[in-house]
Amino acid sequence: MRNETVSVQREAIVARVRSHARALIFPGIVLLAAAGALGYFFGSFPEDWQNLAVLTAGILLIVVAWFLPFFGWLARNYTITTRRIVLSSGVFVRVRQELLHSRGYDVTVRQNWVQRMFGSGDLVVNAGHDYPVVLRDIPSVTITQAALHDLMENNQNVVSMRRQRDESRASDETTAWGIG
Repeated sequence: MRNETVSVQREAIVARVRSHARALIFPGIVLLAAAGALGYFFGSFPEDWQNLAVLTAGILLIVVAWFLPFFGWLARNYTITTRRIVLSSGVFVRVRQELLHSRGYDVTVRQNWVQRMFGSGDLVVNAGHDYPVVLRDIPSVTITQAALHDLMENNQNVVSMRRQRDESRASDETTAWGIG
């Protein structure tokens, strides 16, 4: 029995990314407008039911136009580690998808004119599945693309070195016959 040392590379988090916060501009404007309108109109009507209707409509508008988009933005994140990309999304039902760097994939950046202005973009990761994985509207997209290329290259080098080491090692059969 041989005494072999196995080197285990620890997985480290390289980046945690969300969609660009620009997605919250419109919900923020709606929140400020609804709060201002509630402050102005609430209590100015002679009937209580009218004031209650204004309060209910304002709260409903804040929940639908600010609260839901904000928590939807918070619920989707992308974690890039030294070994894989982890995509997590969902508020009530959590979905988690992982892509290993060692498997290899193609990374493409897609930007419209607004995204180019802010330095963000969509990162399309084609891992050979039926459909590509899209990291939507992430900030510093070109830096993220370069980091993913480096991580994929490093992981493929580690895997190929491990395969070469395993293939170059003599099998037990040849060692028993004295050939190896």
